[in-house]
Amino acid sequence: MPIHSPSASSPTNGHHRSPSSASSSGEPTQTHHHSLLPTVPTPALVESVAGAAHYSGSNVEPLKHRHSSHDRTESHEANQKRVDAVLADVRELFECRPTPEIFARSWHKDAVFEDPLAHARGFREYAAQWYAMPSLFSKSDTLSSRVMSATRVPNRIVFSQSQRYQNRFMNKTVDSVVTVDLDGDDKIIRLVDQWDGKALPARWGAGFLRRMNARVVPLFVKVPKV
Repeated sequence: MPIHSPSASSPTNGHHRSPSSASSSGEPTQTHHHSLLPTVPTPALVESVAGAAHYSGSNVEPLKHRHSSHDRTESHEANQKRVDAVLADVRELFECRPTPEIFARSWHKDAVFEDPLAHARGFREYAAQWYAMPSLFSKSDTLSSRVMSATRVPNRIVFSQSQRYQNRFMNKTVDSVVTVDLDGDDKIIRLVDQWDGKALPARWGAGFLRRMNARVVPLFVKVPKV
C-alpha cells in the first residue's frame, strides 16, 4: 500500500501559500512527516500481552497467595538462575520423568494444573497427571523451548515449547504456551498448558469433563509420597 506524505502547513483563511511565495516573503515553512519507525513495546506492554491478551479466556486469574517479605531486588543473573531452576523441573515432567524430589522442591501442595484434558487441584490430582504420562507414552521429547516472559510481579514465567509424544500407536508433536505462576518461595502454585496457545475448553460440559479426569486418574495411578 503506497504511503502518502502529509501535505505542508494547512491553508489559512482559504488561501494556500506556495513554497516560492513563502520564501520570497521571508517566512519559514515547515513540513510534517509521519514517522515510519515501529513503536517499541514497553516491558509493561509485553507482560500485558503475554499475561492477558494472549490468554484471553484461559481463566488465568490474579493470584491471592502472599509473597514472602524478602527483598525482591536481584541481579539479572540471579533471576535467570531462578527461572532456569523452575523450568528444568518442569521440563523433566513434560519428558515423562516425574520424581518425588521435583514435587517437593518445585510445587506447592495446593497447586493447580490445567491443560485441555484436565483441571487438577492439589497434590493428589496434579501429581497423578504427571505420573500417568510414562504409562501413556514411551517417549516424550522437548524439541524446542523459549521463555516469553519472566517477571517478579506477578511472579510468573511464560514460555512456549514444542513437545513430541510417542508410543506404539502415535507420534505427535504438540506446540503449546505454558504459564507457570509461583509463590514467594518460587514454588509452583499454578501451571496452565495451552495447546497451540488456545484458551482452555470450558463450554458444552468440557469444564466438567476436565474436572472428572483429574478426580478419576488418581484412582488408577500410584503417586509416591513426598
